[in-house]
This record gives sequence, structure tokens and C-alpha cells, in this order.
Amino acid sequence: MRQTRRLAAILAADVVGYSRLMGADEEGTLERLKAIRRELADPKIKEHRGRIVKTTGDGLLVEFPSVVDAVRCAVEVQREMAERNAEVPQALRIELRMGINLGDIIKDGRDIYGDGVNIAARLEALAEPGGICVSRVVRDQVRDKLAFSFEDMGEQEVKNIARPVRVHRIVLSEGAGSSELVRHRPLADPPWMKLLALRRQGYFGAAVGKEVGFSMVRKSPRVSWTRGASITPTGAKGR
Repeated sequence: MRQTRRLAAILAADVVGYSRLMGADEEGTLERLKAIRRELADPKIKEHRGRIVKTTGDGLLVEFPSVVDAVRCAVEVQREMAERNAEVPQALRIELRMGINLGDIIKDGRDIYGDGVNIAARLEALAEPGGICVSRVVRDQVRDKLAFSFEDMGEQEVKNIARPVRVHRIVLSEGAGSSELVRHRPLADPPWMKLLALRRQGYFGAAVGKEVGFSMVRKSPRVSWTRGASITPTGAKGR
């Protein structure tokens, strides 16, 4: 079958702690995952004109013709997942990580390949449980079209991608800070995920504390600080 290239928005998602959940309650976990697909994920993907490219036990790869639709879909799913989990004990929660990229892909039959796909999987690996990470091109395309805020996570070195990827986290909680907050995270070499498995081994998460912020303000006139917000150094690029 003939291969074709096109520009597409790619969403990669997986279940946090899938092996642990299956080990604790295999049948119950499978039933709850099926319910999430049936009642939430699949209808939202269809509503926003997405196409499920492939699924695994704990992951999804979805293609959208519009990056705006991809981001809307991801945000709506994650917000509803948070509502579903509100009364569920932490150890039993099914939480998703998501990554979204806009890039050139190769379509071969029903499958898709290329750096555009690989970067989406890498972004998903950087997301926190219940979170969404997007590439800079995604942020730039939707920032004036959708009323979501973004945290700048800086440039991330990821395996098998030649250049660093600028990463932004969508702020899902209401009242969270501005669209240009900078969060510095300790960067280890992220584990390689096979695209078919979309499985992540761990996640990065480190917030900059207020005490550090006020200390930086005292020492450097180039650092601005707003109480309750993150630190935004002038011209900061992150790693």
C-alpha cells in the first residue's frame, strides 16, 4: 500500500501505574478501563473528529486533523477523569498521561509513523498523572484560540529525537497561574517507550518553592516574582 505524508495533530495517552492496578485487581481494572473507553474517551475522540490509530492494554494513539480539536479533546477527557476520581482512593484511581504534538507524519495503511508521532509519545512520558504536555508548536497554534494556560517546562532532551523539544504543560486546575509560568524539573534521561506500548516507567515532577523564589528576587534584579506564582527569569529558556 502506498505511503503518504501529511500534517496531523497526534495525541498519545497511557494509564499511570497500569501494571500495579492490574496486579491489585485484574478483572476490576479491565472493566473500569472498558467503561472509560466506552463512556468517555471514545465519544470525546469522535466528537472532536479524532481517529484512533492503535490501542494497547494501557495506551492510545489518536490522530486529529485539527490541533485545536486535539487539545480540546484531551482537556475535556482529563477534566472529566479528575471528576470521576474525586471519590476514589488514590491507590485505586485510573489516571491518564497525555502528550500532543503537531507534525509531519507518514501514513501507511491505518498506521502512522515519523518524528511527529515519536515526539507525541515523548511528551506523554513527561506528563504528570492526570496531565497533558504539548510541544511548542501546539502551544503556539492554540494559545489565541483556546482559553487554556500553559506552563513552560523548557527544552527537554529526549531519546531518538535529534534536537531538544520545547515542552509546555497545560494548566488544568482553575485559578492556576499565567500562560508563561516556568517550572524547573530535575531532568534524568527519560526511559525509552516503545510506541506500541506507550508505557512510561516514571515521571518527573519538582516545583520551585516560594522560599527559593524570594531568595532569587533578593539576589537578582532579572528575576520577577509574584506571590502565589512560579518564578519567571527574564529570557529563561529552561533546559
